[in-house]
Amino acid sequence: MQLLRSLDDIPDQFRGCAVTIGNFDGVHHGHAKIIERVRQLAETVNGKLVVFTFEPHPAIVLRPDLAPAPLTWLERKADLLAGLGVDAVVAYPTDRALLKLTPEQFFQSIVVDKLAAKAIVEGPNFCFGRDRQGDVALLRKLCSQQEIQFDVVEPITAGDDTLVSSSRIREAIARGEIDHANEMLTQPYRIRGIVARGAGRGSTIGFPTANIDDADTLLPADGVYAGRVQLDGAEFAAAINVGAAPTFGDDKKRVEVHIICFDRGLYGQMLEVDFLRRLRTIQSFDCMEELVAQLRVDIGDAKEAYRQDR
Repeated sequence: MQLLRSLDDIPDQFRGCAVTIGNFDGVHHGHAKIIERVRQLAETVNGKLVVFTFEPHPAIVLRPDLAPAPLTWLERKADLLAGLGVDAVVAYPTDRALLKLTPEQFFQSIVVDKLAAKAIVEGPNFCFGRDRQGDVALLRKLCSQQEIQFDVVEPITAGDDTLVSSSRIREAIARGEIDHANEMLTQPYRIRGIVARGAGRGSTIGFPTANIDDADTLLPADGVYAGRVQLDGAEFAAAINVGAAPTFGDDKKRVEVHIICFDRGLYGQMLEVDFLRRLRTIQSFDCMEELVAQLRVDIGDAKEAYRQDR
C-alpha cells in the first residue's frame, strides 16, 4: 500500500482507479463496507483501489475550535486501510483553496483530471465541495456525464442498532464505553504518546507505569482499562489508568500504562496503546494496602481481557 501526500505526478498505476472519498477517521465497519464495494468495482474496471482523504480534517482548517478530536493519526489510518486491501491512500493537503472549490470544480480537478477515476463509491450522506454543497445526487449526475461507475453503500448498525459512524464512536469513547467503540471499529481503539517521567509512585508499590504525554487522539473517559502494547516485536497485556490519582491527592489527569511482564525503561519513546475493555471507575482508597490489592485484581482482569482478545 502506498501513502501519497499529493496528486502531482501521481503514479500511472493509480490513475483509472476505483476511489472512495472521505475522512475515514477511526476506520470503522461502515468504512470497511464501502471499501469492500470499491474493491469489487476496482476488479470490474481493472484498476487500483484508492482512498482519497484529507490531511488535516477540513474542520481544522475552517473551524479549529469546533473540530472533532481525531480517532486516528494519518499513519495509523493508512495501516488500517491497508489491512482492508486498499492499494493507495491519498492524504490530500487540506487548505482553504481546496475547500473553496465548488462541487463541480472538485470533481473535475480531483476525480477526473488527477485520478481519471473509473468508479466511485460513497455513503448516502456524502457531501463535497465548497460549504458541502455537493451531495450524492449531484455526484451521481457528474459521474454519469463522465461515464464513471457510481454506487452508494448504505450505513450499517452495531449490535444495539446504533448507526456506525465516527461521531458515534467518539461519543462512546468519551463515555468510556470502549467495548461499544471497539464493536464499531475494525481494530481496537489506539492512542499514542511520548513516555514521560511521572511521580514514580507506581514503582514504589511494585506497579511501574509508562506515563503517556501529549496523546494526539481522543482520550477515553476516566477509568481503568485493559489494553495491550507492542514493543520490540513482542506484544504485552497492559492495565491502563486514565484520570487522576485521588488516593495520593493528585487531581491531574494522566494516562498511566502498566505493561504486564515488562520492566525496561521507556522514557522518551513513542508508545502506542490499544484499549480492549473498561474494567472499573477511578476510586480513592483509604490505605495503600487496599490500593495494592485492587491493582492486583486489575492486572488479573487485564490479563484475562487480553487473553480473550487474542
